[in-house]
Amino acid sequence: MKRRDFLRNTGLASTSLFVPQFLSGFNRNGFHRNGKNLVIIQWSGGNDGLNTVVPFQNDIYYRNRPTLAIPKKKVLKLTDEIGFNPMLGGLNNLYDEGLLTVINNVGYPNPVRSHFRSMDIWHTASNSDQYWQTGWLGRYLDQNKSGDLPHTALEIDDALVLALKGQHKTGFAASNPAKLKRAANNPFLQKIAHHHQHDHEENVEYLYKTLINTQSSANYLSEQTKGSKTKARYPNTQIGKDLATISNLIARDTNTKIYYIDMGGFDTHASQKNRQERLLKQYDEAIKIFVKDLQKNQQLDDTLIMTFSEFGRRVKENNSRGTDHGTANNVFFIGGKLKNPGIFNEAPNLSKLDQGDLIYTVDFRKIYASVLKNWLGVNPGDILLDTYQPLDIV
Repeated sequence: MKRRDFLRNTGLASTSLFVPQFLSGFNRNGFHRNGKNLVIIQWSGGNDGLNTVVPFQNDIYYRNRPTLAIPKKKVLKLTDEIGFNPMLGGLNNLYDEGLLTVINNVGYPNPVRSHFRSMDIWHTASNSDQYWQTGWLGRYLDQNKSGDLPHTALEIDDALVLALKGQHKTGFAASNPAKLKRAANNPFLQKIAHHHQHDHEENVEYLYKTLINTQSSANYLSEQTKGSKTKARYPNTQIGKDLATISNLIARDTNTKIYYIDMGGFDTHASQKNRQERLLKQYDEAIKIFVKDLQKNQQLDDTLIMTFSEFGRRVKENNSRGTDHGTANNVFFIGGKLKNPGIFNEAPNLSKLDQGDLIYTVDFRKIYASVLKNWLGVNPGDILLDTYQPLDIV
């Protein structure tokens, strides 16, 4: 069995205990990242895009949502046609400051309405009839050869998303670096890692090596997140805590280049209004502080923040005052170097639906191509395994 298959089959590639080998390089001298950070926020569950970016001038929207539609007078107007949910006041200010791009109607051909399958498609950048085992950012890590170390990727969680898994390299997951340090440095693992009579079988050798690297890098991560480099006060919510951790790591100029957050709870089949508004408010309160924090530390120009969900919801509300799984949705980009801040493209066409669902006009892989080429500086075709025309985002 090849090493990458061994890792995939044993689950070691997705556990926070076995941090990939590249983390040991944190203790080396002479490594400098290129200064650009990518922060991805995943809204798991399928956020209702129509109640996030609201078509407040469209009568079809109000006819299909007699209880869920956002009243016109409450919408935070962006243009003459669309505006933000009233819980997104901070995002609205970022829009006014030219720090936000809203891309509408994002999706892919032959959409899938299963949470897990659709998220896999987004993570791998595959077609809906393809089943890939590596993620788009994992393949980026595989192919990046600048310096002794691959660029690093961190998910603030205990399990690693498919997006960050490559064939040869992966990102790593750690929700609590101090806890990771304690786990990696317990006496039992210390004894195993430093046992000199190792088996020469490849998989066992690799496991020993990974244990040693994990212990070294866990100490580094714990030290880097000890104390705070920022004076900003983040909300006491999970996303607030996650963004505070990321801000601290960026401020310390660590080797980490890509950050990933999973914010769940958006599967609103019933009683949607209060639930979605609570989640949007949590996101809004945390993201506005995060952006101001980056600005204060003069790091916003070097940071790109992307927020997406695996699909949107159906146009018509259901009988439980919620919405069911849909298709196309909006994607947000926040940063100091956006080429086209504002509304990037047309609002959803509610008069032309596919069996009650929105029809996508922007393939999400064109967005990935834009990030890969114009932000991470690589050939997107090598990563996406097909040709997608980058959008003029960054």
